[in-house]
Amino acid sequence: MIVRLDDPRAAAEWCATERAARRTLGFVPTMGALHAGHVSLVRRALEENDVVCVSVFVNPLQFDEAQDFDHYPRDLGRDVELLDEAGCSMVFTGTLAQFFPAELDAAGRLRPEHWIEPGAAARGLEGACRSGHFEGVATIVDRLFEVVAPTRAYFGQKDYQQALVVGELARARGGPEVCVCAIAREAHGLARSSRNERLSADHRERAGVIHRALLAADELWRRGERDADVLANELRTVLNTEPQLELEYAELRDPQAWTAEAPHERLDQAVALIAGRFGPVRLIDNRVLGEAP
Repeated sequence: MIVRLDDPRAAAEWCATERAARRTLGFVPTMGALHAGHVSLVRRALEENDVVCVSVFVNPLQFDEAQDFDHYPRDLGRDVELLDEAGCSMVFTGTLAQFFPAELDAAGRLRPEHWIEPGAAARGLEGACRSGHFEGVATIVDRLFEVVAPTRAYFGQKDYQQALVVGELARARGGPEVCVCAIAREAHGLARSSRNERLSADHRERAGVIHRALLAADELWRRGERDADVLANELRTVLNTEPQLELEYAELRDPQAWTAEAPHERLDQAVALIAGRFGPVRLIDNRVLGEAP
C-alpha cells in the first residue's frame, strides 16, 4: 500500500528513514495528471532502486502564463491510484508555503533571493519562449532534491532542455544521478503529456504532424545529411503542411555543446526540437537524430 504524505517535511522524514536503512531511493518529480509516460519512469526507477517516491506538485514558479497554470489538469486521487498500482512506495505533495517556509513575501510570492539561476542549458528555445520558466524549474527541483535526497532522479526526454537544466543543477549540487528516460508516445506518435487531455479530438489527430516532422529530419540524417539548416528546413516543410499548428520553433542543437542560437554549420550530433500550439494547448517534442527509436 502506497504511503501518501501531504507535507514535504513528512516526506523528508520518510526519505531519511529509508536512507538510514541503506536503501537506495529513486525519485520521480511530477506535476500530476499522471499518464503512461510517468508510470514508465516509476517502473524504471523501481528496477534500479530499492524504494521509489514521487512528488505531485503543480509548481506555480515555472508557469509564465497564469491561464496555463489555472487550467493545468489536476486529479490527485487518480494519480495516487496509478502510483499504487505501479508499485510506488510513497507519494507526497505540498503547497508553495510548505516547500518554501518563511521564504514568501506578504503576497505569497517567493522572495527573489531564494530563486535558483539555471545554467547555460537554459539559453534559447524554451528559455527564450517562456520567460522565467527555467528559473522556476531549477528552484523547485533544487528544493525537491533537498527534501528527498534521492540516489537517482528520473526525468522524461520529452522535456529535453529541462533535463539538461536539471542535469547541470544536479552536477552543481554534487548529486543525485539524473536518469533521462525515453519519450512515451501515443499510437500516432504524439508525445504523451498531461496537456494532451486539453486537446480536441481533431487537434489531437492533427498534432501527429510534430512526430512526422521529427521522423523526416531523422530520415535525412540517416541518409547522411549533416547540414543544420537543411535538417531544420525539413522540419519546417513538414510542419507547414498543418495550417492549424501555430509554430513557435523547429530547430536543431548540438546536445553536447548547447547554444542559445540555432547552429548553421555541419553537425556531428544533433537533436531536433519543436514547440507549437494547437488552439490554447502548447506542445513540445524532440528527437535525437540517428538514435534508436
